[in-house]
Amino acid sequence: MDAKPIRTEAEYQAVLQEIDRLFDAAPNTPEEDRLELLTILVEAYEAEHYPIYPPDPVEAILHIMEAYQLEPPDLEPFIGSEEQVANILNRQEPLTLPMIRNLHDKLGIPAEILIRPSVTMAA
Repeated sequence: MDAKPIRTEAEYQAVLQEIDRLFDAAPNTPEEDRLELLTILVEAYEAEHYPIYPPDPVEAILHIMEAYQLEPPDLEPFIGSEEQVANILNRQEPLTLPMIRNLHDKLGIPAEILIRPSVTMAA
C-alpha cells in the first residue's frame, strides 16, 4: 500500500477523491484497507489544518436558547436575576459554578464548554 502523510491542500483534495472512489469497497478487501488508511490520514490532516474548536459558553447558551425557543427570562431559574442573565449573555460577567451546574443539568449544555472563558472575557 503506497500511502504517505498528506502535506498539501492538493494532496488532501486528491485523497478525498480517492476516498470517494473507494467508498463502496467490499469488506475484507485491499480496497477497504486502503479506504480505512486514507480516512485516518485525512482525519490527521483535518485535525491539524481545520481544527474544530469548542464553542464559546455564551454561544452555546444562545444556541440552546434558539433550539428550545427560550427567551432571556427563561434562563433566570438557571442563572439568577434578570440582570445576571443580561450580564452573562452580554459577556460582562463569567458563569459561576452553580450557574454551570444548572445549565448543564437542566439544559444539557456540556460542562466542559461552560467552564471555558467567554471569548471577550478571556483577555
